[in-house]
Amino acid sequence: MVNETEKMIIAGARLLPTDAAIYVGTGMPLLASILALKTHAPNLLFVYEGGGVGGQPSGRLPIQVSESLTYEQGTIVGSIDYVMSLAQAGWIQYGFLGGAQIDIYGNLNTTTIGDWEKPKVRLPGSGGGADIASFCEKNIILMRQDKYKFVEKIDFLTSPGYLTGGNSRKEAGLPKNTGPYRVITQLGIYGFDDVTKKLTLLQLFEGFSLDDVQANSGFPIAISKDWTYVSHPTETEINALRKLDPNGLVIG
Repeated sequence: MVNETEKMIIAGARLLPTDAAIYVGTGMPLLASILALKTHAPNLLFVYEGGGVGGQPSGRLPIQVSESLTYEQGTIVGSIDYVMSLAQAGWIQYGFLGGAQIDIYGNLNTTTIGDWEKPKVRLPGSGGGADIASFCEKNIILMRQDKYKFVEKIDFLTSPGYLTGGNSRKEAGLPKNTGPYRVITQLGIYGFDDVTKKLTLLQLFEGFSLDDVQANSGFPIAISKDWTYVSHPTETEINALRKLDPNGLVIG
């Protein structure tokens, strides 16, 4: 039996090409990246927000992006400003992001829930999220979906998606050909309309319906006319993923 988290991680791994530079965070992004490396993408170059480049941990999973394990088998032990400059220079093709809130244009909030002056919840903030969202060519967002996370208006703009849609991202001065690429939730996989830049369902995980998609969103979600179900994880993918996280720290 494959759980929802495992399905999300495997879906994220499948989106990565055989050869690319990718910003790697801890948790689900790290598992998705290593899974891709060990199944179909042997030439991925991992770049960690903590400053490491090329690290491929062979033992337990690092618990955060600056842990020494992220430098194992790596090529560079750098700094946060160094790896962020790589994105600014256009060298990073893929990034992984998450958020407490997302809107229809893929804008993310990881700063505060509620009013800035008197928040209900104070969140961790940007970290490298704003840089990754601004400069990576394709960002993959991994997050759970419900009406409290998929909201009509985010409480704080931490990491830019397509801002107000259309050409607004370009008009704001962000690099062309960058921005949100896919959003993966427990319900399905989403992309963004080429013109409006609005979130659009592309694939649905089996066991969920189109009604579930709308019921777990605070804004209407467009449905691709060519939508499909996500293909079931293979035994190879499942076994490889569980070997990476034998104690279920991430996958549960």
